[in-house]
Amino acid sequence: MGLLTKDIERAPCTVEISHCFESLHAHVRFNNGTTVYPGDEVKVHGPEIMAPFGEVVSEEREATIFRASALERLWTRLTGDFEVMELCEFSFSDEVMS
Repeated sequence: MGLLTKDIERAPCTVEISHCFESLHAHVRFNNGTTVYPGDEVKVHGPEIMAPFGEVVSEEREATIFRASALERLWTRLTGDFEVMELCEFSFSDEVMS
């Protein structure tokens, strides 16, 4: 991996979508053990997956992983804490703002 160049990988994956009262989530697991690092981008190929309420849907797909360059990885590590702090600036509640 170079300072400014990106590598591209393809990997088989399993996509799990849960649309239940107890859990609302979407997870991607790489079937070949691939790991995603800070700054990497992942594109899962195929049509949109819709899970009806109360169900968990799991599908096999292929993903393309765009590996961050060394410079992008460094930038992501240096600025990542600031982006997390932005999430802390708001919360979710049932109260109506007036």
